Amino acid sequence: TLETTFMRVPMVDLPLGATEDRVCGSIDIERALTGGVKAFEPGLLAKANRGLLYVDEVNLLDDHLVDVMLDSAASGWNTVEREGISIGHPARFILVGSGNPEEGELRPQLLDRFGMHAEIRTVKDPELRVKIVEERGSFDENPKTFRKEYDDSQGKIKDRLKEARKTLPEVTVSRDIRLKISEMCSILDVDGLRGDIVTNRAAKALAAFSGRTEVTEEDVGRVCVLTLRHRLRKDPLETIDSGDKVKNMFQEVFGLASED
Repeated sequence: TLETTFMRVPMVDLPLGATEDRVCGSIDIERALTGGVKAFEPGLLAKANRGLLYVDEVNLLDDHLVDVMLDSAASGWNTVEREGISIGHPARFILVGSGNPEEGELRPQLLDRFGMHAEIRTVKDPELRVKIVEERGSFDENPKTFRKEYDDSQGKIKDRLKEARKTLPEVTVSRDIRLKISEMCSILDVDGLRGDIVTNRAAKALAAFSGRTEVTEEDVGRVCVLTLRHRLRKDPLETIDSGDKVKNMFQEVFGLASED
């Protein structure tokens, strides 16, 4: 049997100015010049395999790099054909991105590849704003001490995640809830079935994280805005926020009273 070892999940940062060769990989120039050997130099997609690929300001990413990521995200495989080299390697990664929509829209094809979408807004509560400023000041003064203060709480979250991963295969979703999820996606006119699939997966993950083996309607309610908000067709004349629209539809389909 082969010996196996555990490693930390890689997190690779994809900079906006990266070239296609740096992302996909290319010929190893050093080995070609020194040894006359055609060798492949892996790119960022190879490093991100079985890990996280993070893109800051993802909405400003060049179109040709978006096409490369779309292809790899769809197939889980990266194929390189250039300079006499023909090679393919696994490229299965979790895509994480951030950006300001006011600086530019994200291409719908790439936006659909994000399983969940969180909208971050500026905190309005003065007490919380002061708390954030104080925390930032503490971090700037002594980053190591700041991190140690949160070791216990972060450790508890890690333990919960480990237990959740063990529990996840046992989590089930009733057919009634599955039908209601698909009904909600259908009424919202969500293209394709990725919205249905991701909502089911997210609800199962939340149930496992909560230590349960059966998905409840509350689980679906907590994740549906995150999984469906960015999949709705954009209407410039729409007055209701897309997140509120999903929330209202959830309450209607699942027969729950409005919180308002």
